[in-house]
Amino acid sequence: MEKRILVVDDELIQLMLLQKMLESAGFLVTKAQSVLDAMDILKDNVPDLIISDLEMDQLDGFEFKEILLSSEKYQNIPFLFLTAHNKEVFIEKGLSLKAIDYIPKGIPKEQLIAKINNILDTVKDQKDQSVNELKMVADRLNLKNVPTKNLKLKNFQIEIFHQTFQNHPGGDFIDLIRIDDRFTFLVLGDVMGKKWGAWFFSFTFLSYIRSAIRLCVFDGNLSVAKIMQRINQVIHVDDFLDDIYSTLSLVLIDDEKGEITYSGASDLPLLKYQTETNKIEQYKSKGLLLGFFENGNFNEQNISTIANDQLFLLSDGVIDYEANGVKKTDINLFINQLETLLSANKTFDEITAGIFNKEKYQVDDCSLIQIKRI
Repeated sequence: MEKRILVVDDELIQLMLLQKMLESAGFLVTKAQSVLDAMDILKDNVPDLIISDLEMDQLDGFEFKEILLSSEKYQNIPFLFLTAHNKEVFIEKGLSLKAIDYIPKGIPKEQLIAKINNILDTVKDQKDQSVNELKMVADRLNLKNVPTKNLKLKNFQIEIFHQTFQNHPGGDFIDLIRIDDRFTFLVLGDVMGKKWGAWFFSFTFLSYIRSAIRLCVFDGNLSVAKIMQRINQVIHVDDFLDDIYSTLSLVLIDDEKGEITYSGASDLPLLKYQTETNKIEQYKSKGLLLGFFENGNFNEQNISTIANDQLFLLSDGVIDYEANGVKKTDINLFINQLETLLSANKTFDEITAGIFNKEKYQVDDCSLIQIKRI
């Protein structure tokens, strides 16, 4: 996997020289001739490392680093100053702004590459250590936001694929809530943003969802739209979840009638593959992100099924990928791949192996759920 570096320098020759050196060592380089250009690039392309000249017109390297520190999205990007100065006053100021180090202009290529690799390796080691500690805590508390087993009903088979991003806990959460021999609820959600923090908030969302479903069922209410609204109202008034939002797909399986009822909150469409036509039909929800407004405008759709029909729920990571350092989203590409595999009678394991392979550079959690009528 290529490491991405953003190089910022107002001297074009110096910029091109650095680009050539870094690309020859296997890095993916993006260049900018000003801080303003760099900020435009960062909107859509967050690198693994930034190398910035110290002295530039308009905004200098110190001002650039101050801007990055003021943003939650950019403040933790490893940062190197490129400078012709080695005065202590410059070094102290840069380090006070949480820059990792200085590199002198004209540094030999071998030293530059070694320094960059050491920095990136150290950052990765620290991140891995934090993730492992987080996982240990979750294991000790028996916290899980994705089931470890699939579920087989009388008329339906439910299979789950979940793949974290770079082995880091993320915001996707899944639950199977079996009410009785007839009714089962299926939940797929994705806490937006917050990086690793999304994993932490996913448990809060799950607890509200589980409670709302149980309370509604106790009251004799099996409307997924009304359950979504109850979940939304509780989350909307919770100060702990202020500015924390989540998508949600909520499905009720009636195992006796072979029917599916579906409601969603800013989620991706539910996909239904019909064996008779070998085509996928999309069911799109109208609901807003959970907690965004008091009334989420949720609706529900009834979906009939026959033997061998297959339905799929998916999170954003399934249709997101990276090409040439740029994040892209393409649900039609995924649907075409899925139709091809289903038409060839591939199993769920074969489908996930075919789509989520090493050729696709993953950029987020990936969750895919199959509901198959048997």
